[in-house]
Amino acid sequence: MADTVLRKLIVEICNARNLMPKDGQGTASAYAIVDFDGQRRRTKTKFRDLNPQWDEKLEFFVHDVATMGEEILEINLCNDKKTGKRSTFLGKVKIAGNAFAAAGSETLVYYPLEKRSVFSQIKGEIGLKAYYVDESIPAAAAATEEKPAAEGQAAPAAEEKAGEKEKEKTEEGKKEAEAAKTEEKPKEEAKPEAKPGDKPKEEAKPEEKKPDAVAPPAKEADKKPPEAAAAAPPPPAVPQKTETVKQKEIEIKPENLNRQDLIGADLDLPSLTRDQNRGGGYDLVDRMPFLYIRVAKAKRASNDGSNPIYAKLVIGTTGVKTRCQTGKDWDQVFAFEKESLNSSSLEVSVWSEEKVEKEDKTVTTTESCLGTVSFDLQEVPKRVPPDSPLAPQWYTLESEKSPGNDVMLAVWLGTQADEAFQEAWQSDSGGLIPETRSKVYLSPKLWYLRLTVIQTQDLQLGSDPEPKAKNPTTELYVKAQLGPQVFKTARTSIGPSASSSGSGNPTWNEDLVFVASEPFEPFLIVTVEDITNGQSIGGYHVLDEAAHVTSDVRPSAKQLAKPPIGLLEVGVRGATNLLPVKTRDGTRGTTDAYVVAKYGPKWVRTRTILDRFNPRWNEQYTWDVYDPCTVLTIGVFDNGRYKRDEAGKQGRDLRVGKIRIRLSTLDMNRVYLNSYTLTVVLPSGAKKMGEIEIAVRFSCPSWLSIIQAYVTPMLPRMHYVRPLGPAQQDILRHTAMRIVTARLARSEPPLGQEVVQYMLDTDNHVWSMRRSKANWFRVITFLSRAATIARWVHGIRTWVHPPTTVLVHLLLVAIVLCPHLVLPTVFMYAFLILALRFRCRGRFKVSSVDTRLSCVDSVAPDELDEEFDGFPATRPPEVVRIRYDRLRALAGRAQTLLGDVAAQGERIEALFNWKDPRATCIFVVFCLFASFLFYIVPFKIFVLGFGFYYIRHPRFRDDMPSVPANFFRRLPSMSDQIL
Repeated sequence: MADTVLRKLIVEICNARNLMPKDGQGTASAYAIVDFDGQRRRTKTKFRDLNPQWDEKLEFFVHDVATMGEEILEINLCNDKKTGKRSTFLGKVKIAGNAFAAAGSETLVYYPLEKRSVFSQIKGEIGLKAYYVDESIPAAAAATEEKPAAEGQAAPAAEEKAGEKEKEKTEEGKKEAEAAKTEEKPKEEAKPEAKPGDKPKEEAKPEEKKPDAVAPPAKEADKKPPEAAAAAPPPPAVPQKTETVKQKEIEIKPENLNRQDLIGADLDLPSLTRDQNRGGGYDLVDRMPFLYIRVAKAKRASNDGSNPIYAKLVIGTTGVKTRCQTGKDWDQVFAFEKESLNSSSLEVSVWSEEKVEKEDKTVTTTESCLGTVSFDLQEVPKRVPPDSPLAPQWYTLESEKSPGNDVMLAVWLGTQADEAFQEAWQSDSGGLIPETRSKVYLSPKLWYLRLTVIQTQDLQLGSDPEPKAKNPTTELYVKAQLGPQVFKTARTSIGPSASSSGSGNPTWNEDLVFVASEPFEPFLIVTVEDITNGQSIGGYHVLDEAAHVTSDVRPSAKQLAKPPIGLLEVGVRGATNLLPVKTRDGTRGTTDAYVVAKYGPKWVRTRTILDRFNPRWNEQYTWDVYDPCTVLTIGVFDNGRYKRDEAGKQGRDLRVGKIRIRLSTLDMNRVYLNSYTLTVVLPSGAKKMGEIEIAVRFSCPSWLSIIQAYVTPMLPRMHYVRPLGPAQQDILRHTAMRIVTARLARSEPPLGQEVVQYMLDTDNHVWSMRRSKANWFRVITFLSRAATIARWVHGIRTWVHPPTTVLVHLLLVAIVLCPHLVLPTVFMYAFLILALRFRCRGRFKVSSVDTRLSCVDSVAPDELDEEFDGFPATRPPEVVRIRYDRLRALAGRAQTLLGDVAAQGERIEALFNWKDPRATCIFVVFCLFASFLFYIVPFKIFVLGFGFYYIRHPRFRDDMPSVPANFFRRLPSMSDQIL
């Protein structure tokens, strides 16, 4: 029978260098957790050392030698939670199994520590050796000693553990109080695997009596304590001590099942499977730890169920109660933000209310405590989805007066990704206030309803008592009404004979277009009966926001909808340095901030963080993307609706700021984490309200779909086949805005009218001197490029830089001689310039609201007051007169500019219409001689000669205007015919 080969993997954790401080005191207390082939080992903790030295050897059994190269060795470096504020992640390293060396050829290799997520702050490197050792075991010995090895496996491990525990007490007795606390940890974390003074040769050397260390079957390994799995292969077991050791093992096992073992070292403890499950939903925001308490029901020792009972939860100075009810389960969840807790214990008590009628027939309520149960928050288990929910358990209430009562509840530590978070009472948003909860809204489904008014048939008009001499004809029109929308056709006239005989069939052939929302209005009312063809034109996209910031271009009809091309993920992380926008208790300023994001028909609203200037939401949302050339709008508001004033009226939500992000400026599959300045325009001027931190990722699986989106029309086909006029589009857009505003205001919690109007920019069509200046400067900026080219040509023409002018002469000759190279050269230059500018692309920040471009810093107070004035104006007549005069002056300059542009076109037209006979005659003679000249002279020679003449030296040029310019300016225009 052939010998059995046993392979062991030896991982020697030597040291680490330049670790990231994580304990809040500029240092870190690091320990390593090593996972391989379903086995886990842990090193000792090196306290307050950014360059720790372990020199520990960890052994792993290789269950299948053939597949060792496919296994992954993962080392996670963590900061010990007992020496800092919390356990934190210091970095990780993954090594493939095919990189392990054989014993004797191993070398010390330093691996840089990797991040666990995009936002991890990790630095440093870890030095280790990884090699394997093969041991031959005789088959006979393996068969005869297999059973003793399995039975006596725990004995040598316990003996070795006891010996090493004495050494550990001696070594760590001189350390600080924090180091002494390590003795209280589970044995798996406290026991070192190897001492720095051990001899490596003796550990790596094969021993003859090691058949006892053969890897047990899967079931045996699962039952084995972690200490035994982590220990080095022990010497042969002593039969006399087996029974004693087994008794000790029975005493140790309950400690291994302590709550601390169940929860692990920390909430962020890396795992081989959890990292993949965590990354999908909340990878753009930080995980916020919450303490969850689910109070299910209570059970009383006495059967008296007539009195209502409630549960009271107290953590330090924070207390909250469940519903007070009789004979029903509470089944309520409470979520406390862990960072705001000021105590390490949770106290849950159950109280009973009893109404007592006094002699004077007054009823008073007395409360009696049915018992209390306390929890140590340090031992509360942690849960992260997709782990199954923690089942509630019965806990006995301690009470001297009323013993025997029980309460069913569950307590765990989780994050905002927990399924129970949305339904829970939340400490940071005021509890169960509906106006402060996060919510997702959907805009109503909008349609364009086209009503085609053709004509009337057999229209019978009533008799007119007055004679028709004064009014020989009758004017008719058709009025249609859909909800609050009323439209009329143009008027049409019929003669008196047709009116009297009833044979008149007035014809309109007009389209009346309405904005309809699902569910549709019950009736479309037409005041004149006719044959109509009212149908939903689903080929249109109903615009409910400005065209330049639209977030959706899909047609309303589902039959014409296309599949999404990508996914937009937005993480609303938090805000910093928010300014107070209102006062609380009349003494101090405060802000109750929440965020609203809109993309397409989907609106999202975060929960309201009460009374904080640096709120942290850490909520993540996703949208389907159908067109990359769309805009995401994010606004921040102060919640004024969750409280009512003395008169019982709700307040209004105040604007804090708004940003926009265009998806076409984002790289695909890249996370953008930026802070954006929140600026709001007030009647007193522009004001910076703080900053918001947003993480954005635009994912698209196919480049082909993106390219196809760029070459297809932006709007649906009906917008081009049967286009809507600009005035009609404006009316329909404002109608759609009003419908969306009314629909979202009926949600719970409602999204206020002021919020929806601010997000949709309903007032962007109102006159504003500030916006007019901004648009004017945009035109000037665009024209400045052309002015720059004109100045460059003028410099060439005037020989400002002679070498450049000489090169232009040579370029002109090359163009004339080789005209077929003009277009290839132009496009090649464009390619090279754009390729070189790609290097500077990474320096630009994701575009948002530009305060400089908006001219909010240079606007006058009177211009801002005019912008915020209503329509019609509500200011005094003197102020309105001054503004009107200013507008007249501005319009006068625009009027002059339009007249000059019109005059240039009229001069060209006058030249061909013989309005000035002499000028036209001169032009006719010139055209005749030019035809003969161009017939004789080749075109290349003409272009070359004209180019040399145009850029001739200044000594050969006159300072007066040219002959063509003088001739054109003398042509007549129609300016002199305007009154």
